[in-house]
Amino acid sequence: MSIPSYARTNFQTLLRAAGDGNLALMECLDAVTGSPRYVICAVGRDDGDYVFTPFGHLADGNPYDAYLPPDPDDPEGFLRPESGEAP
Repeated sequence: MSIPSYARTNFQTLLRAAGDGNLALMECLDAVTGSPRYVICAVGRDDGDYVFTPFGHLADGNPYDAYLPPDPDDPEGFLRPESGEAP
């Protein structure tokens, strides 16, 4: 499975911001649910003002429960939990 170019570009921007010390962790509200989210942002400047570009939020709870990893035996698939495990 191929990672789209926009995701690769954003990841490279995130790495540069981290290398330059220009990352911030910002408390925001989820636009749909209104729940608090802790968002990783790149920090830039625009005419003397700070600009925060959100890249994603930290997983609430156990991040291993939040994501399904790619299946090493199927380049188009993802590993699924065994029956009886959390989704």
